[in-house]
Amino acid sequence: MSAREVFDRLRQELTGDPVAEELWAEDVVVETPFAPPGAPRRFEGRQAFLEYARAGRAALPFRLEMHGLVVHDTADPDVIIVEYELGATLPGTGQRVSAPFAGVLRARGGQIAHWREYQDPLALAAATGRLPDLVAALSLA
Repeated sequence: MSAREVFDRLRQELTGDPVAEELWAEDVVVETPFAPPGAPRRFEGRQAFLEYARAGRAALPFRLEMHGLVVHDTADPDVIIVEYELGATLPGTGQRVSAPFAGVLRARGGQIAHWREYQDPLALAAATGRLPDLVAALSLA
């Protein structure tokens, strides 16, 4: 399975299906260098990442949608760079929110071996109503 095909499976999971173990290599490394204060920036191993991802997903009161996907091939056929926006319609208000993301995916054997995701913490906090929490965390850092 190509890196693009692996990302297509990840895309399906981000926008609906639960996070599947078999998509992630057992020794996967997941990095989020721009994670907000207090959030992990690196996970080593499938179980560590999936525990965190599943808890975060369960806490979302909305379904994610992906828009504006652009996939960039690299000289390495196992690596792609993706740009996209994740959006949602907030329950109760019907307000549409979104935040930009970029990711670097390395596939190995049809699984994600390395995922580095760059996110805009201000846009995410504003979209999810957590901007005051982010500002407070920044003032403590």
